[in-house]
Amino acid sequence: MDRHPQSYLDFERARRRAALQDILAALRRRPADLLPFEEVEEKLHLRPRGYRGLEDVPLDRIVGSVGRYQDFNRAFLPRRDTLRDRWQRIDTLVSTGGGLPPVELYKVGDVYFVRDGNHRVSVARQHDAPTIQAYVWEFETSVPLEPDMDVDDLLLKGEQADFLQQTHLQQIRPDARIEFTVPGGYYKLLEQIAHFQRAISQIDQRDVPYEEAVALWYEMAYEPVVEIIRESGILQAFPGRTEADLYIWVLRHQQELSQRYGRPVLMDRAATDLAARSPRWLLRRYLQRLRERLARLLRRLPPRRGR
Repeated sequence: MDRHPQSYLDFERARRRAALQDILAALRRRPADLLPFEEVEEKLHLRPRGYRGLEDVPLDRIVGSVGRYQDFNRAFLPRRDTLRDRWQRIDTLVSTGGGLPPVELYKVGDVYFVRDGNHRVSVARQHDAPTIQAYVWEFETSVPLEPDMDVDDLLLKGEQADFLQQTHLQQIRPDARIEFTVPGGYYKLLEQIAHFQRAISQIDQRDVPYEEAVALWYEMAYEPVVEIIRESGILQAFPGRTEADLYIWVLRHQQELSQRYGRPVLMDRAATDLAARSPRWLLRRYLQRLRERLARLLRRLPPRRGR
């Protein structure tokens, strides 16, 4: 056993916690792995912003690592016995009152990635420290990152970054917020914008620039459908989904209804019909009709006579 038995026990406790957290994360479908910075940098097209200096960083905001993302879980608990020697030396230093040198972190949005100091972050988490001192370098990103993201979320954020980079929608319409919950939606929008650009060019009999087509598509195609979705209230029938999700679904459903009936179907009709196919929506409509019937029956009852 190590000359410092407490550090040995601390590492054993951390390893058991790591195994237990991995099992619970799988059962709860929560992210268990650290995010790899290299993949984040590639998918989100990160751009260096500069050195921020020495800062106190909340430990629960550190969600990834450069090159060591498989050695620790999302809570920075050690997953490998090969980490023991270095981990225990750092733990002994902390337990005996020694100070740790600052770690080095990359900041992306509101989260951080360890450039150097994974073991120090792990030991600090094991000792329930709220923050850690770090030299911080910041990267710019066009999409927000949240502490509870997983690799699947990263894939979706990568698609969003591609969409924003190609369309420049953030510069054209800073108020625009298009969020999907499943991959593939942004690429469908890019296809629709390309079709829209060709159609507008034919109507105007000129080559409409891409950014102008993006602005017109947002104002003439996307916003009106989203307004119908908001007014109809059908988003309540699809918990956990977004307006952008329903935008794609409503358009697809409109095409299906138009083919079925052999004539164009209005967008609001497609939205209402889509909502009516949701069990939650049907149950709410049934309860509403039941309450209306009970109210009509109560109005028909004769007034009670006083005693």
